[in-house]
Amino acid sequence: MVKKVAVIGAGVSGLSSIKCCLDEDLEPTCFERSDDFGGLWKFAETSNDGMTRVYRSLVTNVCKEMSSYSDFPYQEDYPNFMDHKKFWEYLREFAEHFDLLKYIRFKTTVRSVTQRPDFSETGQWDVVTETDGKQHRAVFDAVMVCTGQFLSPRLPPESFPGIHKFKGQILHSQEYKIPDAFQGKRIMVVGLGNSGADIAVELSRIAAQVFLSTRSGAWVISRSSRGGYPFNMMLTRRCNNFIASVLPSCFISWGKQKQLNHENYGLSIAKGKESKFIVNDELPSCILCGKVTMKTSIKDFTESSVIFEDGTIEVNIDAVIFCTGYEFSFPFFEEPLKSLCTKRIMLYKRVFPPNLERTTLAIIGLISLTGSILAGTELQARWATRVFKGLCNIPPSKKLMAEATKKEQLIKRGVIKDTSEDKLDFISYLDEIARCIGSKPNIPLLFLTDPRLAWEVYFGPCSPYQYRLMGPGKWDGARNAIMTQWDRTIKPLKTRTLPKSPETATLSRYLKVWGAPLLLASLILFYKSSLFLKLLQDKLQGRVFPSRALWYIPQHP
Repeated sequence: MVKKVAVIGAGVSGLSSIKCCLDEDLEPTCFERSDDFGGLWKFAETSNDGMTRVYRSLVTNVCKEMSSYSDFPYQEDYPNFMDHKKFWEYLREFAEHFDLLKYIRFKTTVRSVTQRPDFSETGQWDVVTETDGKQHRAVFDAVMVCTGQFLSPRLPPESFPGIHKFKGQILHSQEYKIPDAFQGKRIMVVGLGNSGADIAVELSRIAAQVFLSTRSGAWVISRSSRGGYPFNMMLTRRCNNFIASVLPSCFISWGKQKQLNHENYGLSIAKGKESKFIVNDELPSCILCGKVTMKTSIKDFTESSVIFEDGTIEVNIDAVIFCTGYEFSFPFFEEPLKSLCTKRIMLYKRVFPPNLERTTLAIIGLISLTGSILAGTELQARWATRVFKGLCNIPPSKKLMAEATKKEQLIKRGVIKDTSEDKLDFISYLDEIARCIGSKPNIPLLFLTDPRLAWEVYFGPCSPYQYRLMGPGKWDGARNAIMTQWDRTIKPLKTRTLPKSPETATLSRYLKVWGAPLLLASLILFYKSSLFLKLLQDKLQGRVFPSRALWYIPQHP
């Protein structure tokens, strides 16, 4: 029976894994190689220790109500989007509230995690750690790997011909902390992700010129929606997911292009490339002002110039900052487990390696979502701990391995697309994991038993509290957290009180928040209903006008 669990890493997913172990009466021991918790959210002026950490100006791109632990809402006076200090403070409050810090061994590096000789019977692991130069060995019944996916900078030299000829400064975004050293310089930023856009915008304030190179382009959206509310809360809704599932993809893409007008800014998604979003409030303005110049992909480098695929050249470049992502690895595993875990497509629901006779190893946080990673990793941890205890089952390893191998072969043959690098839909993935736990909200049941709550759950933001309403891990405060999430959203903005009718304000807010989703959902449901088609057929039967022939719906015998 699983009792002792090793948790590797004390970042966002590590903290939730410790708590989930305690919720299931397991005994966690967390190993953290640094001297504090928080992972990449613990800012440091340098990256000499090899750990990836946030840059000083970073601001969260998911609002607080959509990126909280599901049973621990933010304080109401916290800003909706916060800097790294404020977010780390929230992590500290979470860790202290649930008394998690006493389970963490700081300045301890995990050197190896290997199966014990009797693994097929016990599922146990030998874990070797090192603290102050001394190694220790311990036996654990299960292991949760929470090291994240931002370990080693990805800088493939074959993707950038001539980079060795460039004489200016070359660095990866992992090394970037503050902009001071780039005063008055001409900077080339490579990669249009969230980090690339943030760094380009920040440097544009002090650099002589910033160039931003992208192969694929991106949809750039602001943190605030048209109504002034956090965009996550307006977009990430179950009703919107339904609308997106019934509308043609070409219509959705056309709507994005019209709304964001990215073609004029050089930001449009390149033909054949996957659509992706980044969050940045200032990039379009910087492009309008000429402080950031968009460029296509790089063809070659010279000693001081960059040559692009479209034939253009930018000269006198002082520095190149590569925002090209990260590689993740598991140096403490042995082969073939080490290689298998690096292939996200092989992991069962992105959590469990398929080749183990005993399901006592979980990879937590190796996911990319269209919403909060924190919410996703917490659900993964909840599921994993229940699998360890035998309360949730997964298919046998032989079946999982056969399915994973088949999928890998189909990808190699080009039959199906490799989606391992794509972002998973936030609601769909969380619902999938919650279904395994038994905590997915039952919308029809809620409409029968608690219509007001059901309305908020379906037409309102899909906040993490929804996954605490029912089933294992149910939290009594979940309903109240959902019903008051807008109050916590508005509270930090009310620093200047203006006289206004409460009734008018309330009605206006509800119309802004619920009006459009409800109208669209109603129209689509009405359009798709068979009753509507029947009425249309009856009306048009025998009344075909030449100029309206395309609208004629023939009757079938």
